[in-house]
Amino acid sequence: MEQRKIKLHSLTNSKDQINEFSQIVTIIMTRVSIVGLGWLGKPLAKTLLQKGYSVKGSSTSAEKVEILKMEGISAKLFQLEPHPMGLGFLDLFDTDILFVNIPPRTRSMPPTFYPEQLKFLKEMVVQKGIKKVIYISSTSVYPDQNQTAKEEDILQEENTGNIPLIRAEQILWKERNYDVTIIRFGGLLGIDRIPGKYFSGKKEVVGDTPVNYIHREDAINMIIWIIEKGLWNQIFNGVAPYHPKRREVYEKNAADLGFPPPQSYVSEGSKWKEVSAAKILKTGFEFKMPNPLDFSYYQG
Repeated sequence: MEQRKIKLHSLTNSKDQINEFSQIVTIIMTRVSIVGLGWLGKPLAKTLLQKGYSVKGSSTSAEKVEILKMEGISAKLFQLEPHPMGLGFLDLFDTDILFVNIPPRTRSMPPTFYPEQLKFLKEMVVQKGIKKVIYISSTSVYPDQNQTAKEEDILQEENTGNIPLIRAEQILWKERNYDVTIIRFGGLLGIDRIPGKYFSGKKEVVGDTPVNYIHREDAINMIIWIIEKGLWNQIFNGVAPYHPKRREVYEKNAADLGFPPPQSYVSEGSKWKEVSAAKILKTGFEFKMPNPLDFSYYQG
């Protein structure tokens, strides 16, 4: 009887080891291209490399491309103006997963420019036969209507808070032959992005509305979670599950990091939204920093 138990235990261990080995082999064989090796994309690339993925990416700056290469990241010069430009960028599209992290240039370009960029990008995805795409959008697509915003909310140009972004989402989502998951991140913060610092010493600051923030570390972990759990053809909100008031966050940042808080706040009545994190939590994902009052920062 004891011998059977030992054999059964050994067999179970063997199966576990085989499954673990199979997962490692899958990761090593998975190629990820990151369009936009910036504040989020670069540490994402480094984390994926550490986990064994094959990673390459792009920057719009030739100088940054060289810096990235020196840091061990295979990088290409790639721009969408709105048609593709650069050096050797076609290699980016020889990949299993394309991660698209291109923020719209709303201040310098008309609202039609960003959707045109995504049309050209989608054409290259289709031509090269890429099977999986992750697109980084924003919670700004939800309007401020004093509501809880959820992924199943029906958004159109008539009611969105960000027309270029919702158009971009629709371009990638409709009429496609690839899997795509859209992540609508809230305010990407942590490390050297300190919300209270942006409003330090300022007057008439909005303070009574809930924040929709996510720490960069949790954002990276969420992206990898989606890849490794195969959560395709879905939309996820990427926000911390707790939503303290802006005033609480700004004043805690000031107290913790030693700079002046805002001088004054506007009277109550500002429009707001509270973006739900319930959908990603239901998949089993756990936030390391679920409360923006506990985000970690450093001042360089």
